[in-house]
Amino acid sequence: MTEHINLFDNVNRQFDEAADILEMPQEVRDVLKTPYREVSVALPIRMDDGSLKVFHGFRVQHNGVRGPQKGGIRYHPDVDLDDVRALASLMTWKTAVVNIPFGGAKGGVQCDPSKMSLHELEAVTRRYIAKISMVLGPTRDIPAPDVNTNAQTMAWVMDEYGRKAGYQPACVTGKPIELGGSQGREAATGKGVAIITREACSVLGIPLKGARVVLQGFGNVGSYTAKFLDEMGAIIVAVADHTGGVRNAGGMDVTALTTHVKANKGGVAGFTGGEAFDAESVFAQDCDILIPAALGGVINKVTAPDVKAKLVVEGANAPTTTGADHILRDKGITVIPDILANAGGVTVSYFEWVQNLQQFFWDEAEVFQKEEKIMIQAFHDVHGKVTKHGCTYRTGAFVLALERVYKANLMRGW
Repeated sequence: MTEHINLFDNVNRQFDEAADILEMPQEVRDVLKTPYREVSVALPIRMDDGSLKVFHGFRVQHNGVRGPQKGGIRYHPDVDLDDVRALASLMTWKTAVVNIPFGGAKGGVQCDPSKMSLHELEAVTRRYIAKISMVLGPTRDIPAPDVNTNAQTMAWVMDEYGRKAGYQPACVTGKPIELGGSQGREAATGKGVAIITREACSVLGIPLKGARVVLQGFGNVGSYTAKFLDEMGAIIVAVADHTGGVRNAGGMDVTALTTHVKANKGGVAGFTGGEAFDAESVFAQDCDILIPAALGGVINKVTAPDVKAKLVVEGANAPTTTGADHILRDKGITVIPDILANAGGVTVSYFEWVQNLQQFFWDEAEVFQKEEKIMIQAFHDVHGKVTKHGCTYRTGAFVLALERVYKANLMRGW
């Protein structure tokens, strides 16, 4: 049993809860909700078997009033325009929460990378960038990796964009180190999730050392989140992904699990350091902290009643629906929202952009130090709104973001 979710409607309902607190006029809400530009393109690609296949790509630029639009590109068979609108909107609020000089954008291509060769993925990427390059650029819109894209994908993005614009490493972030990428970028989102989890546990009175953690998703975000939380003394008791679930009440060896996943092309199934369980029951696992770190809409009216955690920290984008938010709140479960919890990725993307513009680079320790400072400040800025308005952390984060974007828009002119 599942719940049908329109992610864009869901984000806008979250927006409205914060706008109500701010008593924001409807005309202002309409302006701030509406994407600035939407691009849809068809991508005909000659496949390795000689067939011609048409893929569909999207790029949505939501708001650029505080700086160039910023947001990843995801490759997934189910991605659609509403999903990309929602994710672009979230990027606007996310960059405002951590107070970096970006707006929000997002991109997506309807494809299944697991069924495509490297040559086919490169062809799709280059055709996609060639068709949307007129709306991209270091001072206009800067892509980055997202679901099923990585540093190699971003290298193709930079190269394709450079065919017309010349050498422009600041046109994209999440690149390989050899092509101007930043130290620490791959681990940045997971590092940020761990930092925010630590700060939340501190104010909520949950001892992080010995806390039992369950993760849904063990890709880039989930694996690094597990690594850093393990180093902080938390115990990873269960992990689930698209291949299955594995749990160990005594705690799992995170390094061994990560090695297993890399060796098995991204799946936790078959890991011998714990017992297998049905991945669909991951939200019902007994724990102190639950971290959804995969796709959106997974904690919904169907799954939320089973959540046993004291704290939910959103490593994924839009993993919790508005209806589920209310269920969790009524159960006394605190939710740290995506626009705060997983903002470490875009924060270090900002560092990469700055380094590219200057052609001056920092080492990993300095990158992580700068990231930690921004993430801690953002958490306590949001906590201040929660205390002031007596609201949830999600609404507090939206209040903070809306205030910053609204003021910038007002000063620049509507």
